[in-house]
Amino acid sequence: MLWADLAGTSSFEEVIERLEGYKSRFSHHWILGRGWDQNDWVDQNFPTNKRLNELFPNQPVYMSRIDGHAAIVNDYALELAGITCYTEIEGGEIQKENLSCTGVLVDNAMEVVSALIPSMSREDKEIAFKLAEKKCVESGLTSLHDAGMSYKDILFIDSLHKTSDLKIGVYAMFSDSEENFDYVATNKPPKTSRLSANSFKFYADGSLGSYGACLVKPYSDKNSSVGFLLKSPEYFKSKAELLYDLGIQMNTHCIGDSANRVMLNIYADVLNGSNDRRWRIEHCQVVQKEDLRYFKEYNIIPSVQPLHATSDYPWFLERLGKKRALSAYSNKELLNQTGIIALGTDFPVETCNPLNTFYAAVFRKNLLGKPVSGIQPANALDRLAAIKGMTKWSAISSFQEKEKGTLELGKNADLVILDRDILKVKEEFIPNAKVVYTYILGEQVYKNSEVRN
Repeated sequence: MLWADLAGTSSFEEVIERLEGYKSRFSHHWILGRGWDQNDWVDQNFPTNKRLNELFPNQPVYMSRIDGHAAIVNDYALELAGITCYTEIEGGEIQKENLSCTGVLVDNAMEVVSALIPSMSREDKEIAFKLAEKKCVESGLTSLHDAGMSYKDILFIDSLHKTSDLKIGVYAMFSDSEENFDYVATNKPPKTSRLSANSFKFYADGSLGSYGACLVKPYSDKNSSVGFLLKSPEYFKSKAELLYDLGIQMNTHCIGDSANRVMLNIYADVLNGSNDRRWRIEHCQVVQKEDLRYFKEYNIIPSVQPLHATSDYPWFLERLGKKRALSAYSNKELLNQTGIIALGTDFPVETCNPLNTFYAAVFRKNLLGKPVSGIQPANALDRLAAIKGMTKWSAISSFQEKEKGTLELGKNADLVILDRDILKVKEEFIPNAKVVYTYILGEQVYKNSEVRN
């Protein structure tokens, strides 16, 4: 909420224009932005940092791609990080041109620079959390799953809940760091009516949009690359065994079919049969047909973002090829395996509006109604399944079904009232549906003054 918003830009020139007009709210001198996507530009090649170096020669600039799996930085930031054209990063890429860094960093290479960004002050962080909560409750969210946090930020959220400065429910996943592992080894994570933290989030690979997703065979539009795993299978296996012994849920970001295969095999080895550990694969974006069985056999929960299919449809066929694309965005097939699918938006990669998730899941179209026939419509969910995916099944996927997920006596009064019945109205009336009221634990936290009662 405090970074420069670069989403929806039509060119790198527009990115630069927004950056020039951005007034930082931070006390430090870094210029931070997020949201650019070269796939939306006429020139779909990754940009270079030449203009950034001209405009900001004495300030570090860090601009994350929309998916969070690539960034462009200026030479000043590269120098601070000690990155040269000879630097190699395992599980990442430093893009180069004529023995010079272009400024584009992919996956693990990003962390070398992002680790230098000064920590936010408590005041900045509180402002950001409150702004984010306002946007969420206006969109009809009563609680959310935050996929990767430090234990310090989890405790910070707990402190805001205790003072009622933050009301939205949070299922927090610890990020993959030794600091967090040390914390859970000696502390009991918080569990309150608004906050629960009993899982870890891992990244097996990157994204299709930045060619970081790990595929079995090369990209159809980049034959020299299959992407890459961000860490070794041995690392993920060791952490899976540790979490199993600790009784903590494991949730892993997997986009490419190779990443999904590797992690499903690791889950299978550690879970060793039917279980109620509720381990999750986040995204499940490209899963080979023969690997779907793991979800059923080992009770692995698919956690999927239907909006990704509609955002990626202009270019994912080029990335994957027609045949392999049939194994992508297979929401209905995943549901058939498990009888449960957790649905989210993956904001800030997408918007935080769950009504957009509902529309994408059911009709497999973007909000402009494209493509008209829907994207692989055989994998669409019915309306009730889409609702359950964001309520009942998401609660089950976070061990919270006794407190939330359905409107029943004795459960949290977390509820949202819309201006129309999205289970019944015609398709064309759903994109314009509005939230009228949002309640959290029985308290009205949002009322839409523009909608008549």
